[in-house]
Amino acid sequence: MNRPLPYTDLFIDFDDTLYDTHGNAVIALTEIFETFHLNAYFEHPETFYKAYWETNVRLWEQYAHGEIEREYLIVERFRRPLSIGKNWPDHLLEEIDGRMVVSEAFCLEVSDRFLDCCATKPGVVEGAHELMTYLRQRGYRIHMASNGFHEVQYKKLKASGLNVYFDTIILSEDAGANKPSPKFFEYAFNISGADRKTTLMIGDNPDTDIRGAHNFGIKTLFFDRKNTAPTTTDCDITVHSLKEIMEIL
Repeated sequence: MNRPLPYTDLFIDFDDTLYDTHGNAVIALTEIFETFHLNAYFEHPETFYKAYWETNVRLWEQYAHGEIEREYLIVERFRRPLSIGKNWPDHLLEEIDGRMVVSEAFCLEVSDRFLDCCATKPGVVEGAHELMTYLRQRGYRIHMASNGFHEVQYKKLKASGLNVYFDTIILSEDAGANKPSPKFFEYAFNISGADRKTTLMIGDNPDTDIRGAHNFGIKTLFFDRKNTAPTTTDCDITVHSLKEIMEIL
């Protein structure tokens, strides 16, 4: 079958490109707020949710660039928003740098429950299964390229049913480096057997997915899911829905 573009291999980001990570996490955050009775410490749930998202985005950016370790991210993305709460009992607090914050033990307990909740949610981005079915029918070799945690990503793959579409699962923890590091893409090509001349990177993050792949010499497709103004000049193609990709590839 003739293709309009000369690609044989597709590297596809997972979180918020195919799997609705944000939407599933919103549900999971509501569940942990109720499970841990956080209403005792927050007058308004939105105070906690807003602080969580702001903190999470910053920490994942740092993690992607190798500035912090996984263990630090896991604790701090909950410690910072939780510590905004009031009237915490003493047994859930500890002193760090002269101030009282929510304890690491409690943050880890919340994180474990949160990750379990997230990983069992089946929600995908609109059109994800249709796109992946189409790409398989077109004969592309499809490789998942993700910075997500190893054990969590495999649970998400199974819960969403997206696991059946991939020829290769490429994770940063196996690569020993995160996107946008060239080490991640070196590992990706080694394990997939793809050729960068005939490979297209598809993702929603203009830094980790698009700039990282572009700098490694790979053609890129930016899934601008939020319909933002162009945030990168490193993309060769921009779409605003997964359906549009089916019209291109």
